[in-house]
Amino acid sequence: MDWFISSAHAQTGGGQGDPLLSFLPLILIFVVFYFVLIRPQTKRAKEHRKMVAALGTGDEVVTGGGILGRITAVDEQFVTLQVADGVELRVQRHTIGAVMPKGTFRAT
Repeated sequence: MDWFISSAHAQTGGGQGDPLLSFLPLILIFVVFYFVLIRPQTKRAKEHRKMVAALGTGDEVVTGGGILGRITAVDEQFVTLQVADGVELRVQRHTIGAVMPKGTFRAT
């Protein structure tokens, strides 16, 4: 019975330890999330804003919905896309997903 009491005393008798070491796993998880999730997402958003700001007449683009067209007019908030001969769509600038190489779009 004496061995039982001494082991119970050893389990509860430990000190609190360093509080920094108790937060170390939480800090490590945050650092990993920053470099794996947050940083690449902000980098992509910055590149997208830069691409949208540089849009001009004659650029061939694809919208987020997959519509391919040539920009015929640029406004502060909207762009006008020619998607076929005589067919134009007006879409918001931020919906442009990518600028395509020249010659990709051929109006039918």
